Amino acid sequence: MTRQTGAHASLMQVAPDASALPQAPVAWHATELDARATRELGRWLLGEGYHHTTVTPDTHGRVLAHRALQARSLRDVFGWSQPFMQDLLPVEAFDLLARAGALETVAGGLLRSRIRFSSLDDLLLVHSAYPTTAADAVFFGPDTYRFARLIERTLSQSRTPIWQIIDVGCGTGAGGLFAARRLGALAQLTLLDLSDAALHCARINAAVFGIRADCRRSDLLNNMQGSADLILCNPPYLVDPAHRLYRDGGGTYGDDMSMRVVVESLPRLRPGGRLVLYTGSAIVDGVDSFRSAVEPVLLRAGARFEYSELDPDVFGDELDQPAYAGVERIAAIGLVVHAPAAAPLRI
Repeated sequence: MTRQTGAHASLMQVAPDASALPQAPVAWHATELDARATRELGRWLLGEGYHHTTVTPDTHGRVLAHRALQARSLRDVFGWSQPFMQDLLPVEAFDLLARAGALETVAGGLLRSRIRFSSLDDLLLVHSAYPTTAADAVFFGPDTYRFARLIERTLSQSRTPIWQIIDVGCGTGAGGLFAARRLGALAQLTLLDLSDAALHCARINAAVFGIRADCRRSDLLNNMQGSADLILCNPPYLVDPAHRLYRDGGGTYGDDMSMRVVVESLPRLRPGGRLVLYTGSAIVDGVDSFRSAVEPVLLRAGARFEYSELDPDVFGDELDQPAYAGVERIAAIGLVVHAPAAAPLRI
């Protein structure tokens, strides 16, 4: 990465004054992001060849524990959420980050980005900085990558045209945008989320790549009329005492929202359509609790489906919580529901 020397240094007079930036810990929400500046920052990072794979919060914390205290690169600033000196960034990037409203001053006069940018194949998606402790944090992590691979596998096996895509609980919009990029401009994309912060980030992410998306605030499918050829969802599936929107799935083991998605999606699928659900399941005494609950619903509906365990052990640290007493492990699950080619599904 190029430091501010030569022409960059001569432009320092037009860069924002860091002393006027918000001091941590000022309450801030992703809805405050300036959409145009954030979009242009995303495009600037793409032009610089920026790429970052985002890990779990636990891994992120462990990595930071043995890294230098100050950022040394774009990835340190926009991927690892490390504090940095103003002269680390080219003026253009610093100006865009400031205009986006995503800069804060931290200890020692260092600066920090309130947002991160994560790579998903050819996509670059903005979301909340580490740590994602706020109630309305917009999350991205390893689940997003597994979700994308499940979508990719489903699309590669599809033999029917897909014109209408709905991403339920879209978060950053990763699932819907990933599918839309592969299906082309004719596919119509709707992004739904209950979180205003998530929808704001999703709109920005769609704009970075010129993808047209209808973004709507909705409790799952409640604010969506009509049907779809492809319904995607990666809902929260954990028990979260803090009740963060991106994390708390409700119910005994966090699977209530996943069940709602299945029940609400079945009558919305067009003939030959697909529901692609990436979720988690608590395994208790060797029994998959989510499968035990959802399979009878799918069988009564007469739906053909594929249920697979994508990863046998995720979020193992959650087992320390009282809510998971007796749970052996939490598994990552992929569920693909196929609507019949003619008659609609019955529920």
